[in-house]
Amino acid sequence: MSSNWRAGDSSGTGLWPTFIVLCIALALAPLVIDTHTLTILLIYGMLALSLGLVWGFGGILCFGQAAFYGLGAYAYAVSAINLGESTLPLMLSIALPALLAAVLGALMFYGRISDVYLGVITLVVTLIFFKFLNAAAGDAYRIGDARLGGFNGIPGFQTLNIPGQPDEYITGHLLYAVVAVSLVVIWLACRWLLASSFGRVCVAIRENELRAQLLGYDVRLIKTALFTLGGAIAGLAGAFYASWAEIVTPSLFSLAQSAEIIIWVIVGGVGTLLGPIFGAMLLAALKIALGSQQLVNNLVVSGAILILVVLLLPGGVLPALLKAWRGGRG
Repeated sequence: MSSNWRAGDSSGTGLWPTFIVLCIALALAPLVIDTHTLTILLIYGMLALSLGLVWGFGGILCFGQAAFYGLGAYAYAVSAINLGESTLPLMLSIALPALLAAVLGALMFYGRISDVYLGVITLVVTLIFFKFLNAAAGDAYRIGDARLGGFNGIPGFQTLNIPGQPDEYITGHLLYAVVAVSLVVIWLACRWLLASSFGRVCVAIRENELRAQLLGYDVRLIKTALFTLGGAIAGLAGAFYASWAEIVTPSLFSLAQSAEIIIWVIVGGVGTLLGPIFGAMLLAALKIALGSQQLVNNLVVSGAILILVVLLLPGGVLPALLKAWRGGRG
């Protein structure tokens, strides 16, 4: 196995140089872009990383990563309304999507569902959430003090606060710092995990599942564990989104959201950890820039970029940029 895989990334970059560059970029970014926009770009990067991990290193193409993302956002909003503080809601926003991913993953992997049906099942689960929450209007649809609100969603809940101090809100530059640090920590944790024996087995399963099984590894358990981790990361991204937007709506579970996540990962670079983050931030920034115009639909632009990347840069944009930079130096 190559040293790139041992590092947990196929970009060929060392851990510490990448870490230093990443920290410097995150520290200087607010000088160029406002922190409100940067925060949502990092949240999308975290969401893309959750899929990049399970797909790029486990070979699990999940069409329903938006289900875990939306569930994390709704879990945070509902529990924040009932508790009036963000610490436990933040934990629940990670735990509930992780539990859903664990149950769903166990049913699919132990049931030996093929890759095609796995994609269909995960997409259907996402659309079930979308349809149900759109129809969940009226006083009958409430959890404690929180009304689900139908297509209008849930507004007006407690946003992130300093633990134990509900009146000390985490907003603006502080929220950006929290999201940025969380993303870096998750990236480092994923690098460490993929450099471990567990990560090497995940890559082996991706390359040849039958061979890994014949070598004595419990393929179903390992894939379920990786799938669960991806769900937990997506749930945390959902909680951060809820605190950033101060409202959650069923659009988080939409087909467009599910498609965007996959596009982000492909454009950034499948099989890398930084690639999906880069792809999400790049395309989300473009979407924000095009948001005020009505001439071209954003999904059309994303689709066109996807086609160009697949045809011209099949490895993804970030690996291609790194390759060109190393070639220019040498």
